Amino acid sequence: MSIKTAVVDGVATIEIARPEKKNAITRAMYTQLAVAFDAARENAAVRVVLLTGQPGIFTSGNDIEDFVQRPSDEDPPSIAFMKALIGCDKPVVAAVTGAAIGIGTTMLLHCDFVYVSDEARLAMPFVSLGLVPEFASSLIVPRLMGNARAAEKLLLGDPFTGADAVECGIANAVLPASEVVRHARRVAERFNALPPGAVRETKRLMRRGQAAAILDAIGVERDIFGARLQSPEAKEAFSAFFEKRKPDFSRF
Repeated sequence: MSIKTAVVDGVATIEIARPEKKNAITRAMYTQLAVAFDAARENAAVRVVLLTGQPGIFTSGNDIEDFVQRPSDEDPPSIAFMKALIGCDKPVVAAVTGAAIGIGTTMLLHCDFVYVSDEARLAMPFVSLGLVPEFASSLIVPRLMGNARAAEKLLLGDPFTGADAVECGIANAVLPASEVVRHARRVAERFNALPPGAVRETKRLMRRGQAAAILDAIGVERDIFGARLQSPEAKEAFSAFFEKRKPDFSRF
């Protein structure tokens, strides 16, 4: 299994565990993630979800080989995962100990607490692949950090550090890599001493103001993203990836 789950002392741990492929996420893994989040939401013994990757890597994003085989008319399993994460009414604590690329960064926008290592590198390189942002990042990122810095992250795809993520409002704190998961778990375990109903209702109230806008943005992004997958620019970007060369967009 590339997604590992465990429930211990009220904490449901969901671990992306495919280190041999830098935790690249396949369609099957998105389905597993969606199932894991739904199970955590429905389990009365779970007070909080802890989302982690492997030492030195959170996720490198979509598995490109698996990704390009997606049928054009398919509603991708990534959407089911997005809806399961957004729909989780319990706190979600993310521990990021390394690279978080593409979906690896955009999923953090929907977690309640994010702790990153001083070795973490985040990036949203959608445009460089001939695509557009997803998971409502086109809405949330400008709101978090303003249009100027959002343009650097979304239009240029500039990578940024854990410290940058804290400054931009994506993460709560940056810690030494060896401390990230332990610290995130300590934060998660605090919810065992708090009234779960009040926690759930407070999370709902905090998010209700933009809940509809986020779902709308995800739908709009999905449609444009799907169309962009068939574009000559995206085909050139993916061909260059497989051929291990720089893409040439000069003829577009």
